[in-house]
Amino acid sequence: EVTLVESGGGLVQPGGSLRLSCVASGFTFSQYAMTWVRQAPGKGLEWVSSITPNGGSGNYADSVKGRFTISRGNAKATLYLQMNNLKPDDTAEYFCVKSLGISFSPEYDYWGQGTQVAVSS
Repeated sequence: EVTLVESGGGLVQPGGSLRLSCVASGFTFSQYAMTWVRQAPGKGLEWVSSITPNGGSGNYADSVKGRFTISRGNAKATLYLQMNNLKPDDTAEYFCVKSLGISFSPEYDYWGQGTQVAVSS
């Protein structure tokens, strides 16, 4: 059974930082691209960032570029999202998502339960 369990969310002031983690199990983590997707209150899903299976390449939404960094530890089957200089617009539920394959193609088959991030003074 594939499971994705996110953690690390919370309440932070504008300009602050958080590091999200996602522990994966039930599949060979190192063989798949992984993605973070978020959903702000009352809004639709927004792709945030994706990373290749070996962690050598990542891409980012323009809204987070230069502030967020995606990474992974394949030995620990864990995906990370380092979020710096957080803004109120980053307030959302953040989901860890498994891709169908190795590319950045937006085709996903498993989602975590999400972790809530709130940015407010």
